[in-house]
Amino acid sequence: MAQKNVALVLGGGGAAGNAWLIGIIAGLADAGLDMTEATDLVIGTSSGATAAAHVRSGMPPAELLAWILSPPVQPLGRKRERPPSSATSLPMATVFERMRAIGAAATSAIGLQRAMGAFGLESDAILGPAAAEERRAMVAARLPRHDWPERPMIVVALDAHTGELTVFDRSSGVDLVDAVTAATAMPGMAHTHSINGNRYINGGVRSADNADLAAGYANVVVLSPFSGRSGPLPEGQFEGLRRLPGMDLASQVEGLRKKGSRVEVITPDAASRAAMGTDQMDPATRIPSAQAGYAQGKLEAGRLTFL
Repeated sequence: MAQKNVALVLGGGGAAGNAWLIGIIAGLADAGLDMTEATDLVIGTSSGATAAAHVRSGMPPAELLAWILSPPVQPLGRKRERPPSSATSLPMATVFERMRAIGAAATSAIGLQRAMGAFGLESDAILGPAAAEERRAMVAARLPRHDWPERPMIVVALDAHTGELTVFDRSSGVDLVDAVTAATAMPGMAHTHSINGNRYINGGVRSADNADLAAGYANVVVLSPFSGRSGPLPEGQFEGLRRLPGMDLASQVEGLRKKGSRVEVITPDAASRAAMGTDQMDPATRIPSAQAGYAQGKLEAGRLTFL
């Protein structure tokens, strides 16, 4: 039987969003649709890049869910997972204030991306080089495997100097751990990541989902932790960064459909939104978000009968 032409888009959403994505995947599988097997391409943005590496790891969805539901070992007294050198990093309120200012001043998507890259480079001096090494090790510990999967997967980053889109895949000649570390490096909150002399930041600066990268696929399934919310996100959310025309999910989905793709978008339902809370960077949201995503995934399978 010919392989189906299906792209799976995993959007960004912090610790909560990452867990919700895996919960959805596990719930869909329990309902009879194993997205780890059904997709020809997986696209991961921000924390969705980590989820993409999980989905393509070869682990069954039930094992992926068990992985997420296992509480991480936290040092005594540590309540929140922040960049390793957070004691010397910018206060979170300052980081998000700067992001909002950059978004307000931007007149183009590439201008916003360059400004965010400059912010990331500027912040490197505060975070210090040790933070970069420690963060890579932290990302490595989160991945079930460190080699690129045989089946197609891409993760999205931006060049911190030019703001230009960079897509890493198996053919890029870049270690998977480095690719995911670059794809999840949030300006001001994590050190920019250096690969072959270039520095990179989180691909979520361009788009929370980067669904437009699925162009050419007959069927596209988008799992978007953030994009389905109505109204502005609470202050202090990275994905609340301003989206210029063409970078929001609605515009990207419209563009895909105009090119002939069938697109289905799944966003958190009311129970999942409640589980994810208002601070989706907080690792305490992971387990409830995964559980809510699992329950929602079992309900959403009926929408994907075309797969």
